[in-house]
Amino acid sequence: MKIFTYIITILAIGLIIYNARMLDFSALFEGESIVAVITILAALCAIILLQILRISKKIEAKTKQ
Repeated sequence: MKIFTYIITILAIGLIIYNARMLDFSALFEGESIVAVITILAALCAIILLQILRISKKIEAKTKQ
């Protein structure tokens, strides 16, 4: 599970970098730029959820000991 969360986190960071290059700051909420913004926000949410999962697994392992 630990490797899975790291892989998905790396993929989400890659998506953020890729979509940050597609942003047009003069028209941020028009055309393909809005798709890039939504994808960046979705990737950030995925990273946050994976961090929560990783922390909950650490807590679970400590309570079992």
